[in-house]
Amino acid sequence: MKITTSPWGAWCAALLFLVLPTVCTAADTIRINGSGNALDMMRPMVAAYEKTNRDARITMEKPLGSSGAIKALLAGALDLAVTSRTIKAEEAAKGARARTYGTTPLVIVTGHNVGLADISTKQLEDVYAGRVRKWPNGEQIRLVLRPREDTDTRVLSRLSPGMDRAISASHARPGMIVAITDPESYLTIAKTPGGIGTASLNSILTQKPRVTVLSLNGVKPSPTALASGTYPLVKEIHFIFTAVTPPSTQRLIDFIFSPQGRAIAQKNGVLVLPRPVPNN
Repeated sequence: MKITTSPWGAWCAALLFLVLPTVCTAADTIRINGSGNALDMMRPMVAAYEKTNRDARITMEKPLGSSGAIKALLAGALDLAVTSRTIKAEEAAKGARARTYGTTPLVIVTGHNVGLADISTKQLEDVYAGRVRKWPNGEQIRLVLRPREDTDTRVLSRLSPGMDRAISASHARPGMIVAITDPESYLTIAKTPGGIGTASLNSILTQKPRVTVLSLNGVKPSPTALASGTYPLVKEIHFIFTAVTPPSTQRLIDFIFSPQGRAIAQKNGVLVLPRPVPNN
């Protein structure tokens, strides 16, 4: 999988004026960005697509986040955004279009040796509020927060009124660890003794960081639990594009929504909708 640009781009540009004027074009490179967990979902998808589309060139840089990626898309700097939220009215007015793909569980993760496999809503409130500061094994709890306006924070705060208050209290405490992106969050938890925080199940399954996924109130997070409504923490996944989406990008979108693409996503913790649903 090609994650960043390469010398091929410069070589191709030179050939535009010499040998291959109709073969190498900027539209052949598909530029993708979005939220960290959505890009994690895309990695095995892109790898599978490139196996049968040898000429495809796909670049994915470090995550810009949902809002940043949509801005970049509308500015012409991206061909496709993969986000944790759908478009806003003002983004639609500027030409953004969205297709909802599915959902994945937002999971509570800890380091491997804290001695816990399940956590209740009350326990989680106590951890975030600072009322409980040690794990059952005696190790100090080190909370890894997400920014207050981040999707993970908003999803977690809706778990209960007490959780919303506890998150506000945690952000008010000085010296807290705040991870900006999804990868930064699960990687920080993995390397921080006593760490706890949030991640998306699809990221854990595709990237395999050294963390423990906790069940919540006795319910193990899974696409099946989302479908049954028994697991409450849900993150959405949307594909955002425009009316001038290049044909090469449209072919990739068609693959993503195909049975093969959907099967890859489902294998990696995504509850894919039964059929594509246009948002606008």
